[in-house]
Amino acid sequence: MSRTLKVVALSGGTYRPSRTLVLTQAVLAELAQQLPIESHLIELGDIARPLGSALSRAELGAEVEAELQAIENADLLIVAAPVYRGSYPGLLKHLFDLIDLNALIDTPVLLAATGGSERHALVLDHQLRPLFSFFQALTLPIGVYATEADFANYQITSEPLKARIRLAADRATALFGVHAKPLLKIA
Repeated sequence: MSRTLKVVALSGGTYRPSRTLVLTQAVLAELAQQLPIESHLIELGDIARPLGSALSRAELGAEVEAELQAIENADLLIVAAPVYRGSYPGLLKHLFDLIDLNALIDTPVLLAATGGSERHALVLDHQLRPLFSFFQALTLPIGVYATEADFANYQITSEPLKARIRLAADRATALFGVHAKPLLKIA
């Protein structure tokens, strides 16, 4: 692979400190070790107020419009969401309500989420995956889910979570014709 990929990572939380942001950064860092990327991190909290006050894309300021365009032009999206009351935040949905209907067709999306317990792990498959199916995006079959127990002082401490992040990055890397580890050859 010779070209640099545009990877846009969206951390869908609005508060700081944020385990969702830490998870997003970890996935992005792992991808950067495996692929030549130009990364762009969007924190929903940074654009929450102007985004929330806009009823249509025409009402957005230049800063938020630029973030939407970055999402629409990404070669690979990482979308991480905190779980609130059994689903991703409404403001995250509002952001995607403003994305062009055809902009994400065939765009690979690596899904991630954080929640208080394992009870919310299905948010990846039952909430986020259908959202990106609507856009005809290509969600990676593997997602990354983390609970509060995977962190200490907003740092990832769980070895199984670190392994899951590496596996998700490996699978994303393979989409672009790059293999992080040599493939076994059977003679």
